[in-house]
Amino acid sequence: MTGTTGPLLLGVRHHGPGSARAVRAALDAAKPAAVLIEGPPEGDALLPLAADERMSPPVALLAHAVDDPGRASFWPMAEFSPEWVAIRWALDHGAAVRFIDLPATHTLAMAKDPTWEDGEGENGDGGDADDQRYGLRIDPLAVLAETAGYDDPERWWEDVVEHRATGAAPNGPPDGATGTRATPTGAGHDPIAVFAGLADAMTALRETYGHGGHDRDLVREAYMRLQLRAARKAHGDGVAVVCGAWHVPALAARTTVTADRALLKGLPKVKTEITWVPWTHRRLARHSGYGAGIDSPGWYGHLFSAPDRPVERWMTKVAGLLRDEDRIVSSAHVIEAVRLAGTLAAMRGRPLAGLTETIDAVRAVMCDGSDVPLGLIRDRLIVGDALGEVPERAPAVPLQRDLTRLQRTLRLKPEALERELDLDLRKETDAARSRLLHRLRLLGVAWGEPVAGRAGTGTFRESWRLRWEPELHVRVAEAGVWGTTVLAAATARAESDAVSATALADVTALAERCLLAGLSDALPVVMKALADRAALDADVGHLAQALPALARSLRYGDVRSTDTAALAEVATGLAERVFVGLPPACTGLDADGAAEMRGHLDGVHTAIRLLPDTGDITGRWAGVLDKLAARDSVPGVIRGRAARLLLDGGRLAEDGAARLMGLALSPGTPPADAAAWIEGFVGGGDANPGGGMLLVHDERLLGLVDAWLTTVPAEAFTDVLPLLRRTFSAYEPGVRRTLGELVRRGPAAGRTARPEATTPGFAPELDETRADAVLPLMRLLLGTAGADDDELLGAGT
Repeated sequence: MTGTTGPLLLGVRHHGPGSARAVRAALDAAKPAAVLIEGPPEGDALLPLAADERMSPPVALLAHAVDDPGRASFWPMAEFSPEWVAIRWALDHGAAVRFIDLPATHTLAMAKDPTWEDGEGENGDGGDADDQRYGLRIDPLAVLAETAGYDDPERWWEDVVEHRATGAAPNGPPDGATGTRATPTGAGHDPIAVFAGLADAMTALRETYGHGGHDRDLVREAYMRLQLRAARKAHGDGVAVVCGAWHVPALAARTTVTADRALLKGLPKVKTEITWVPWTHRRLARHSGYGAGIDSPGWYGHLFSAPDRPVERWMTKVAGLLRDEDRIVSSAHVIEAVRLAGTLAAMRGRPLAGLTETIDAVRAVMCDGSDVPLGLIRDRLIVGDALGEVPERAPAVPLQRDLTRLQRTLRLKPEALERELDLDLRKETDAARSRLLHRLRLLGVAWGEPVAGRAGTGTFRESWRLRWEPELHVRVAEAGVWGTTVLAAATARAESDAVSATALADVTALAERCLLAGLSDALPVVMKALADRAALDADVGHLAQALPALARSLRYGDVRSTDTAALAEVATGLAERVFVGLPPACTGLDADGAAEMRGHLDGVHTAIRLLPDTGDITGRWAGVLDKLAARDSVPGVIRGRAARLLLDGGRLAEDGAARLMGLALSPGTPPADAAAWIEGFVGGGDANPGGGMLLVHDERLLGLVDAWLTTVPAEAFTDVLPLLRRTFSAYEPGVRRTLGELVRRGPAAGRTARPEATTPGFAPELDETRADAVLPLMRLLLGTAGADDDELLGAGT
């Protein structure tokens, strides 16, 4: 019902600029005494904040369960949202304003109740005339668009509503579902007509489809009808309701109070809190999770704010963005793009150029037909980087207030646009920023993500990738159970994690995070848990896995001014236990176990170099590697890796390395074991990244590998090939090319080796017979058995 004898029911599409303009025009014309808005009634007390000059949309109402802050719902509003326009109109004109949707105390409880499993979704926005993104089994817009002869519901809605504005062109948008031209807006235009037409269309749909398959809509609408009755008792017929168009027929329906209250009987409840939080255009553009599900919030914001000539102003924005990216775009490009967009709209039977036409015109005129620049335009303009702002006096959990204070003190402003932050930990402000970001990560508030920084800057630098997402407010609320400040909450969380951790590696990783976050008060609890777990864990693999994190943590002492003496003592004790248990733990392993232990070997080797060398710990580690390299019962991949680590550390002479390789590749060694030794010796890894260069510079070792490989029996070659391929394919292309050239020349036996070679190596010229030996295998691989050599080499190339 939208006449003068009842309440003014304004059915809208959420986040639609055309709906927002139409709502404002209708309210200006009707001047209601009270405005009722679809939204959680718990937010009524927060409505006056919308008039605060520091409140800047996009924003959202955030409601969460007090005892379970992770159970939360958002009600987002942009500047072009009809609900926001209605709130601001009511506050500016002194009208009463209230939310009338089902209270969040019920919706949050129902979200966890299987009885109400058809829920409205996390954004609290479900069950309206938007589309199936909101959970309806039917798409009302698709039905109406198809009736009007459109194949795209978005384009139909844009033509019918979004281009409708005061002063629109005489060939205004099609009216309703008929496809005929509407009366142009302006003088004599009825601002209520569009809502009446939309209400008629929704009434027809509801008569056909009922509640769309979701029982919760019936409950929500029953509550809204009760609130509407109460408002009419207080204000008579001077009441306007702004709600999803899908609900209009239900609010206009004649029902009894008894029937409506019966629908609400026995609803589950949960204690809730509610506040305003900043929102972003990117979140408005998401179709799942906390998003509002509109594709182009930046475009919608432009349509709403442009006073006139929206296409011309839009093309000017696009041109400015492209110029900032050093693309040559002139005013002539803008003029031509506007003309092309208008022409496309006329050819497609559209009243005005929409987003589709402007994109096509920009692609053709400003982007030379390329879609690459359009990605930037979509990201920066069509979606946009807008981040709202909320006044400080808005309710917030104490932890959020402390975080806001720290962000202001450290000049770390939350931004919707992703950016990288480089920190020099020798500077107090940067060190404090690092501690804050690490503490938030420990609390599960992933505002920043560590990234690889600039090479060669050591431990004094950190790089972070920052982006503030609206749902982080929920994570902050969840973390509020740990404390009222970021420091106190992170300390309590670390202590709790230490006590509850069952794996030694988890505690060592936690110790590292505590040092990064500067949680000195938590370290005693973490260190006790670490000592307890280490004493009880007899698995050498677990000990070896835990040691690297402890060793890394020790280097933070000087950088972050943290006392790591207790940590060094525990790490040294852990290393001693690894020294004793590692040799027996490396015997009798299968291939998978050997590969895993090889990784532990690399990690321990790296860790030993970071530990304080008390009691010649480095020398004792070299003794462990000697045992592993010489023990036949140890898998080849571990023996080879131990030999390589000894060679790199100066504990094994080159002659000794050649002797060990000769033994490993002797005829009596099974080919698979020999290939595993090679993989361990010259394969990559954090502790051994230059295996390929070793073979390039030591032709004697390469000759040993080459001699062994040429003697592998044919029946065993297919077994060792995967191991060798995995080893050599990890080398850089230049290393592989150099090795290939050396091997192609063949051994230098009987001929003069390269003049610069000090040991027997490879000949300086090509051995054609040796090089041609690969041709039969290439024929087999390429299936070209009948080809001559020139054709074969061409196919291989």
